Amino acid sequence: MLRTVDVRTGEAVAIRYELAGLGSRFLAVMVDGLAQILILTALALLFGFLSSGIARVLPRSPYLEAWLIAAGVFGLFALFIGWFIIFEIWWSGRTPGKRALGLRVVRDGGFPIDPGAAVIRNLVRLIELGLGFYAISAVSALLSKENKRLGDFAAGTIVVRDRGETAADLDAYLARPVRSDTGLADADRVLVERFLARRASLEPHARMRLATQIADRVRPTLAASYANLDDESLLEFLASR
Repeated sequence: MLRTVDVRTGEAVAIRYELAGLGSRFLAVMVDGLAQILILTALALLFGFLSSGIARVLPRSPYLEAWLIAAGVFGLFALFIGWFIIFEIWWSGRTPGKRALGLRVVRDGGFPIDPGAAVIRNLVRLIELGLGFYAISAVSALLSKENKRLGDFAAGTIVVRDRGETAADLDAYLARPVRSDTGLADADRVLVERFLARRASLEPHARMRLATQIADRVRPTLAASYANLDDESLLEFLASR
């Protein structure tokens, strides 16, 4: 069953996301897992080839064996947990599996995932793996209205279908000076940019209504009336200045 979630911004603009289903999330994990297994197999073959040469050169030592075991454990952790952390930070909430299935991890507020959330949600993955190989995650996602597994609850994240849109960088918007040529204020500029970044995910009627509400709010504050522009065209014009 298709599930959606409405995220309401500070300016009372509702953004609707289509949540990733359990099936697509499972397939994404399988794609990532297959890639990890292939890498692990290649590394194991390489290690076997190198270790035979090292054994002939270095004397057998329990300390060397302990270091090799520690390195192997660290390598497995880096491959099977660090994989998700690094890719979700590097690719803005996407791993190769999520990218192949058109999914993305975002924060509950609808904004891009941050490094802290990526670390938390994937460290909890260790617990989920230990409790029946994601069985508890499947139960959690089915019972949650937002299809959340335990890691999502811990990190405050959701997994959504990726529409190829970049969430607004609000810090960058607020750091920019007021547009002297249009008179658009900082707070209104954030509102305009948010709407334009997410309008494709809105239903046509809701998109038109929100564009009208935002245009009615900003028109009285502008340096000119821009009467020749309709509501959405006005917002596009203000964002381009």
